[in-house]
Amino acid sequence: MIFDNFLKPVQAYNLAKATGVEAIDRFQLILEIFARRASTTEAKLQIQLAKLKYELTHAKEKVRLAKKGEQPGFMGLGAYEVDVYYETVKRGIHTIQRKLRRIRKKRGLHRARRLELGFSCVSLAGYTNAGKSSLFNALTKESVQVDEGLFTTLSTTTRLAHLHGKKILLTDTVGFIDRLPLTLIEAFHSTLEETIFSDLILLVIDFSEPLDTIEKKISCCFETIEQIEASSIPVVTALNKIDLLTRTEIQQKLESLKDKAPNPVPISALHGLNLEALKQEIARHMKNYVKASFSIPMDNETMTFISWLYNRTYVQSLKYRDATVSVTFEAIPSFANKVRNYVKEHKGTFTQLST
Repeated sequence: MIFDNFLKPVQAYNLAKATGVEAIDRFQLILEIFARRASTTEAKLQIQLAKLKYELTHAKEKVRLAKKGEQPGFMGLGAYEVDVYYETVKRGIHTIQRKLRRIRKKRGLHRARRLELGFSCVSLAGYTNAGKSSLFNALTKESVQVDEGLFTTLSTTTRLAHLHGKKILLTDTVGFIDRLPLTLIEAFHSTLEETIFSDLILLVIDFSEPLDTIEKKISCCFETIEQIEASSIPVVTALNKIDLLTRTEIQQKLESLKDKAPNPVPISALHGLNLEALKQEIARHMKNYVKASFSIPMDNETMTFISWLYNRTYVQSLKYRDATVSVTFEAIPSFANKVRNYVKEHKGTFTQLST
């Protein structure tokens, strides 16, 4: 039996005893789905952590019942053995947390490396099964797993995407769900924090669903974004699966959601419909780019530097004059400062044109 609400240990025990059928709650069901979907080491560790934290709350209750004499022991064990089990669960939690800290540190190094490369970061977010991975594939030309089931993505994938000349890093993240238990948010914090450090959130919504369902899921997504402290990041809403709707339905839903979905763009990730409009909307909200130009003397290192610049920024113009080369480019401020320092070290001139 599956209950939509939280079950206390004694409730689950009594229900199972009365019916002869195992009774689980919503949290245990989500954990079971997560466990079946997990493929990476990090995702598996995060699920183990959530399970142990859940078991720890149950163990406390079972210890209390055992010591009061209301329950002779845990699964036939005495009170002392229950205490031992409780301590074993706590040690298991500490071990997994230590392993996740190492993974998180490595993720932080990767993030710092990406920042050094000069790319802006966009995170895909949204309710589970909204089509995030399909959109990720469409924008990056990758082929991450896509499925009709819930929680296909339980770990992050980051790839390079091209956005009207600019290169961005796009990250596919774990899907949100209504009333996502705090334990799971804590367990998946290292995965969800990719959203916290992004420059823009691309919120994906299944636009083919009934209007009240869409509104409920948008509300749920923003609650989760607030819980992970990412509410200050700009949001563009990709209203996905328009291939399942008529033009009239699209217009009616857009009108109804104009105050609920920030910067909406109707798309179909599966069929590639309206993706150019989505890219333009993303580019419009990437306000952290600066435009600058410089002139630098030609020498043996200059062409290597120009090639490096092409791979990491949006170069708008390149002109050769006598023994110098002049370049106009767009980049994030920190990367533009790196270019400024290099140019000055090599006796060139640097001018920031706009922000």
